[in-house]
Amino acid sequence: MFDTDILIHTQVMTRHIEMLDALFKHATEGIVVVDKQANIVMLNPKAKELFGYTDRELIGRKVETLIPQRFNRNHVGYRDEYLEAPRARGMGHMMDLFARRKDGSEFPVEVSLSPFKTSDGEFVVSFVIDITERKKQESRIIEANLEIQKLNAELEERVQQRTEELAAAIKRIEQSQEEVVRALTKERELNNMKSQFVTIASHEFRTPLATILSSASLIGRYARTEDEEKRQKHVQRIKSTVTNLTEILNDFLSIGKLEEGRIHAIPVLTDLNEFCKNLIEEIKGLCKEGQQMNFTYEGEAHAWLDKQLLRNVLFNLLSNAIKYSEMGKSIFLRIKNWGGLIRIEVQDQGIGIPEKDQGHIFDRFFRAHNAGNAQGTGLGLNIVQNYIELMGGTVRFQSEVNTGTTFFVELPNREPIKIDS
Repeated sequence: MFDTDILIHTQVMTRHIEMLDALFKHATEGIVVVDKQANIVMLNPKAKELFGYTDRELIGRKVETLIPQRFNRNHVGYRDEYLEAPRARGMGHMMDLFARRKDGSEFPVEVSLSPFKTSDGEFVVSFVIDITERKKQESRIIEANLEIQKLNAELEERVQQRTEELAAAIKRIEQSQEEVVRALTKERELNNMKSQFVTIASHEFRTPLATILSSASLIGRYARTEDEEKRQKHVQRIKSTVTNLTEILNDFLSIGKLEEGRIHAIPVLTDLNEFCKNLIEEIKGLCKEGQQMNFTYEGEAHAWLDKQLLRNVLFNLLSNAIKYSEMGKSIFLRIKNWGGLIRIEVQDQGIGIPEKDQGHIFDRFFRAHNAGNAQGTGLGLNIVQNYIELMGGTVRFQSEVNTGTTFFVELPNREPIKIDS
């Protein structure tokens, strides 16, 4: 019986050793183990891949071998201090860390340290992550922000130039009262356009840019390997917010394209149920505290639709429902796809649209009088109406102040006729 217990214990220990060995060999982070004297005693395949060394070239060498030479002198003091009282922690809080490959090239990294003891003594295991791609993404975000600032500056310069031209025109025709009045009216219109753009930029760009800055800052705090999920969450927030900024700019471009007749509906066979579920997941991030998105779908799963136009329509209606509803309220998306006709309802429990404004709600740049400080360009519903008409559909709504608004959209579901060339 005693021998059987020993055998079982041995088998369990063997399995544990095999599992630990597999984790070490197949880890996606570089793992470097050093002893109390900062000598490298072990590294996994990922670490060898990151640094370009073999076991023979690194085992027994100081850990400074993997650090850029310009940092070596200071690093010796830091690691000696750490080895005196080692503890699990991340490295490089509020600063950038770099590692050095065998060929001398450098790359940005995140490093976390964990001390442990064995019968052979005390050791520290370092987990090393190459964050080159993340740094590139952060650079792209900064470049995008700079480009937006450049566009704003150019527009301001153009408005200023136009205002100066109008002032000169007024001076030339000051002998004619009628001409002066027309010029002043035109100047006021341009100033209104300028104010409107400043307002739009202030409301529509400030929040997304603040979100990007917040997420970029929080990413730097998650230095541990187990924080990867949190890091990815904020990376996704940054990507989503940059996409939203792009969509705001696209609103302005869409108006021009619609007027020029350069936008056309191109239906493709779409899993409409799955399409809507994905859109709901995407837009949930915009919800206020306690708001709930309720989605119901009836009928055939697939439909012939222009996915991009439909996405813009639903995204606009749902984001408006969120924007104009208080915290804790519910938003409903109901879809019925039967007999070649798609019926869509987007209902909120928000502030509603005053009756006197309802006749203008699809007008360009129009915003209801009770919209208050809610962000908006006044273009969304105008674009929604145009897109729905391009898809051969109709849109209408019912609304009551302080009760809510429901938009009703009907779209045809039919395969496009193929024309032989």
